[in-house]
Amino acid sequence: MRYLPHTEEDMVSMLQAVGAKDLDELFCSVPERCRENSALSLAGPFTEWETKEKVALLADGNAVAPEYKIYLGAGSYEHFIPESLTYLLGRSEFVTAYTPYQPEISQGTLQAIYEYQTLVGHLLGMEVANASVYDGASALAEALLMAVRITRKKKIAMSRLTHPYYRQVVKTYLGPSNYQVIELPFDSEGRTDFSEIDNIDDMAAISVQSPNFFGIIEDLDCLSEKAHEKGALSVSSFTEALAYGLLKSPGNAGADIVCGEGQSLGIPPTFGGPGLGIFASRKKYMRNMPGRLVGQTLDKQGKRGFVLTLSTREQHIRREKATSNICTNNSLCALAAAIYMASLGGEGLRELARINHDKAEYLKTLLRKEGFEIPFSGPTFNEFVVKFPEEFSTMSKTLSDRKIVAGLQMESFYPEMKNHSLLCVTETKSKEDIDALVEGVKACMNR
Repeated sequence: MRYLPHTEEDMVSMLQAVGAKDLDELFCSVPERCRENSALSLAGPFTEWETKEKVALLADGNAVAPEYKIYLGAGSYEHFIPESLTYLLGRSEFVTAYTPYQPEISQGTLQAIYEYQTLVGHLLGMEVANASVYDGASALAEALLMAVRITRKKKIAMSRLTHPYYRQVVKTYLGPSNYQVIELPFDSEGRTDFSEIDNIDDMAAISVQSPNFFGIIEDLDCLSEKAHEKGALSVSSFTEALAYGLLKSPGNAGADIVCGEGQSLGIPPTFGGPGLGIFASRKKYMRNMPGRLVGQTLDKQGKRGFVLTLSTREQHIRREKATSNICTNNSLCALAAAIYMASLGGEGLRELARINHDKAEYLKTLLRKEGFEIPFSGPTFNEFVVKFPEEFSTMSKTLSDRKIVAGLQMESFYPEMKNHSLLCVTETKSKEDIDALVEGVKACMNR
């Protein structure tokens, strides 16, 4: 792609069109303190070699350098990624692939997506999965819109233990259409309280995240039972896909739609993106699914081939018949997840999930022995809530000096949870790392 800069005449014409006399007036809405009024102090130009060397030096000064031990989770998880995945993902056939409109020249891309769909179906215990959507939050919002289309009802009951950002996205999606989102409270175990369900009529779906935002494993059998009693759909979401290498799959627990974030499956956190919106459902609801679905067929010679079986989006059919305005799928991220799941296999995923669970339990046990309160008794996967006896900000600053990032402050999401922190442990942390975290926390308390 060529870079075609604007000429002075172009800029004058555009400024006139928006009613600004110059660039300063165009950006006057930006506060003065946020504007750089002096020329940028840029050295150079450099050769490619010199540029790489300087960028490497800048990266070494990154605030979250490799020597930091990070215990953040809350929807973005640090996992080891096999080098084989990085190599395969970087092949030009995949990196440069475009939308597979012409199946005769897109068989590789289509087969990769088909394999991804198959692996997702196995992982979640569902009959059909699409080619992915943008991220976990958009996947949940699309799932609830799908439930509304199927049931033709107006109310959604959603657990307050769903990721706070996901809940915001759901309200943004559903609010303008006057669908009502009712938040379900949580109980002393840190699980969703379903007691209010009986008082809600005209309900399209009940939505629960498991493991939930507190890291606690929800009772998905109960979710499905409650939903079906009310004539609603059971929607199970997640932020940590790896958990289902160990836990009973949502499909086997009776879920109608399963959706969530697939970042854990071979995609680095990279400061928040890109993500992978996993979406699966029962086969009978397939034609209401958003996005794309790749299917297997036979060509004229009877040989196996792959095509876009369903693509019910605005680019392909009339807007009023579209299931969503999802314009693409995250095919490269989906491919990463497919390679990751295929590389580990069922036994590998189970073993890795067990390691994550056990390391988190080890940290939880150590903190409990040191007298720290674990406020919720429900079983957890690889993250959990702990209450500290002093201001979180003070403690986190002290631990940061020890190159430890100690969890997520919960008060900003749940005001009633002052001095509570969400800690996450994955396979990337050794026993020595976990012991060092506990020693650091003890030092904060004893100073």
